[in-house]
Amino acid sequence: MVFYFSLYTMIPCQHPHLKNYIARLIHSCKNIRQLNQIHSHIIVSPNLSADDRSFLISRLLFHICTASESTASLKYANKIFDHIAKPSLYIYNALIRANATKIKEPTSCVCLTLYKDMIGGGLVPDCVTLPFLLKECSKRFDGYMGRAIHVHVVKFGYEGDVYVQNALIHFYSECGVLEDAGKLFDGMSNRDVVSWNSMIVGCLRNGKLDVALELFREMKERKNIITWNSVITGLVQGGRAKEALDIFHEMQNSADEKNVVRPDKVTVASALSACASLGAIDQGKWVHSFLERSGIEYDMVIGTALVDMYGKCGNIERALEVFNQMRCKDVLAWTAMISVLALHGYGKEAFELFEEMKAVGVRPNAVTFVGLLSACAHSGFVEKGRECFDRMKRDYYIVPQVEHYACMIDILGRAGLFTEAEDLISVMPMRPDVFVWGALLGACQLHGNVRLGERVAKYLIDLEPHNHAFYIILCDLYAKSGRFDDQKRIRSLMKGQNVRKTVPGSSMIEVDGVVHEFSVKGSFQIPIAALESVLLLLCNGMKIEGDTWLYHQVITQDA
Repeated sequence: MVFYFSLYTMIPCQHPHLKNYIARLIHSCKNIRQLNQIHSHIIVSPNLSADDRSFLISRLLFHICTASESTASLKYANKIFDHIAKPSLYIYNALIRANATKIKEPTSCVCLTLYKDMIGGGLVPDCVTLPFLLKECSKRFDGYMGRAIHVHVVKFGYEGDVYVQNALIHFYSECGVLEDAGKLFDGMSNRDVVSWNSMIVGCLRNGKLDVALELFREMKERKNIITWNSVITGLVQGGRAKEALDIFHEMQNSADEKNVVRPDKVTVASALSACASLGAIDQGKWVHSFLERSGIEYDMVIGTALVDMYGKCGNIERALEVFNQMRCKDVLAWTAMISVLALHGYGKEAFELFEEMKAVGVRPNAVTFVGLLSACAHSGFVEKGRECFDRMKRDYYIVPQVEHYACMIDILGRAGLFTEAEDLISVMPMRPDVFVWGALLGACQLHGNVRLGERVAKYLIDLEPHNHAFYIILCDLYAKSGRFDDQKRIRSLMKGQNVRKTVPGSSMIEVDGVVHEFSVKGSFQIPIAALESVLLLLCNGMKIEGDTWLYHQVITQDA
């Protein structure tokens, strides 16, 4: 209450420039309570004209919409708006912007309702109104309404405004209509960094990695960290980790030479994720040392990425060392370490770490239990797996998702408990996906259960008729049981339906910090002829050594 009176007395009853004085006071307010006090004074003050009140209410509404991030402030702004007789375009823009940026629910349609009222009141939108409406449509994935807004863009003559064009590109990219986004981008006479970023990110999100890389290469100036991070992260998520590392090194080199843009913690986290995917421990260590040299903030995100990288590269001791050095650990950090132990078959240690996690007051999430169930699968802990699955629901009120059921099927299948596995699948509250059935099929292959494996494989083939993996496993089951005619029949079926590996199998090896990829077609870095010559030399050498060994064996026996 002391603050209330002190603020109220700051506003003089009479002042030659009272309107401007209150406007400056609004701008300096830090919370809703202060704004509410000024709002009250504006309403009751006898020294303000109707025009002054209208001006100050508009400033108050704009400040509430732009200065505060809370939804409570947005509700307050909406209440003020409801009492304004004739809102101006300035007020409509402020409220549309606030609703588009602060309300996260995709079901909200406040912005579009406001726009409808605005048009109905005879107001014409400007280059500020339209982008926020498109942002709302992007959030809702509302292609129909977004195209309607695009019509208004043309109708009101804003098709050449770069701010509006960028919003349209973002909208079409978010809705997966890359062709329309590309047409807009190609037709732009003046592209800025946002234009390039919107198009590149759109391609990455829609799986057009090659197009995104081509656009990235076309950029004359890559001065924005968002561009680099988007490309690196997109490549990692798209399964092209080696190219992501190449871009990371290119970025680091350009920063050293031109002082354009330097990697940040997002870049480093993505690079570590790439190293984890490749199993490139030497490159991972280099990224770790770069992190320490660069002075980038070492937070939980980076720490968790390091744990994941070292763990997936097989260096569990180093992963534990990094984990233990982390001052603050959230559930993601604990889950990463538990998952690393699970991956390498350290089930007992994974559950010991889980108990330690609970002891320090960190509550597990759904991903934590995926790690624990995986630990049970890799370590053969059937009873522990059942207990973990039940505790997740009973003690933590976590509803099992399809990935938890897949882990349980894996646990039961590896143990040969096929009846229990089938019973669990039959009571799943959601439809079993290919990972659930795939876990059961893998167990059938492991134990040679041809009868069940044949049924599951046929179901999966009907589900994904062009997935070669299911055909191969079925062929393997037939071969192991001596049913070679059935094996030939499946091979013929594959050939007739043109089922083959879409991406050839490949292996990677890291030599002196450089990752080399090999496939049946050879290597990108090394010509196939060079590989064949080395293999020929090795074969000849082994043959000579073998002949010499055999000669000595014969001589020794004769003697």
